Amino acid sequence: MEETVISLVGGGVTAPAGFAAGGVAAGIKRTGLDLAVLHADRPCAAAGVFTRNRVKAAPVLLDMERLPGGSGTARTVVMNSGNANACNGPRGMADARSCAREAGRLLGVPEEQVLVASTGVIGMPLPLDNLLRGLGGACAQLSREGGALAARAIMTTDTRPKERAAAFSAGGRLVTVGGMAKGSGMIHPDMATMLCFLTTDARVEAGDLRLLLSAAVEDTFNMITVDGDTSTNDLVLCLAAGEGPPLSKSGDLDFLDVALRLVCRELARDCAADGEGAGHLITVEAAGAASLGDARSCARRVAASSLVKTAVTGADANWGRVLCAAGYSGAVFDPDKAHVWLGDLLVAAGGAALAFDEDLARRILRRPEVTIRVDLGAGPYSATAWGCDLTEEYVRINASYRS
Repeated sequence: MEETVISLVGGGVTAPAGFAAGGVAAGIKRTGLDLAVLHADRPCAAAGVFTRNRVKAAPVLLDMERLPGGSGTARTVVMNSGNANACNGPRGMADARSCAREAGRLLGVPEEQVLVASTGVIGMPLPLDNLLRGLGGACAQLSREGGALAARAIMTTDTRPKERAAAFSAGGRLVTVGGMAKGSGMIHPDMATMLCFLTTDARVEAGDLRLLLSAAVEDTFNMITVDGDTSTNDLVLCLAAGEGPPLSKSGDLDFLDVALRLVCRELARDCAADGEGAGHLITVEAAGAASLGDARSCARRVAASSLVKTAVTGADANWGRVLCAAGYSGAVFDPDKAHVWLGDLLVAAGGAALAFDEDLARRILRRPEVTIRVDLGAGPYSATAWGCDLTEEYVRINASYRS
């Protein structure tokens, strides 16, 4: 029997069959593309994972209403950058509904099958007239090639678009998962990410899609951090527009799970690497934990530590900051059994310093991707988190975000 191979392929959110997208400049931002539409040929099984921040933007609340319990049916997603439509009271919800209603009218889709997403400045009214005018152009230019424009249109302080796709063969046909994400600052997701949109030409029940998406998010987007801030607008949406029989729970659905996780993992790493002002992607591997929860908490806490981040910025092999962060992560372990590596260089063992080559350590910390590994010596569980270093450029960007 031929082995099923799951591999990354070119493209993004329109890589799967049945999807089109477009992006335009609607005047929501001062310059550049700022409005995108993703549209499917037919109604899709849909799933969503949303921020746990108590302060939720209007688009998040509307999507949660239309995907009760995290799943349902959708066909179109409207996305804007430059304005979060958050903390705008009743007007914010009215504007989100108006946006969905107009997109539905233009595309001949029931309003209830249109989802919305926004990102940008909090507390500023959405320039609805600009957005509604821009929707006509965005819907008119929808195409299979428009995924790249959509990926650019959702960017805020991102320095580059983020697109990924993976494919595998199931039942004699090619199945593809595609995605795009935006995120550079205000990144410390809790049940979701900044903005991420996923598609697949597999046919899968909405409930199964929700379970797959939630599990993938937990191991990928919920394991990245840039600055410790969980956004009001975080969400991940996934649409499945496939034809034919649903994927088998005992067979091909497992391959969809792996492909979805692969796309999510690569997009999550892309977001962490593109953190505001970042010079390095930091990968933190926490091993030897007593539970998966401990492993995740430890990895995420080390990646989020401002002191660890600045040590990487300065190529300072200050391993004590790593062990310190592990110690307040909530993970249960004996410090006298912990080991720390920078790349392949063991710098601490049994909770104490080792003699190591400082020049080699600096070279390791100057690599574009810096891997930090901590073994807690408490059990068999492990987890990986991703972050970035903290530089003066981060302060400059966020000190003048509104101006």
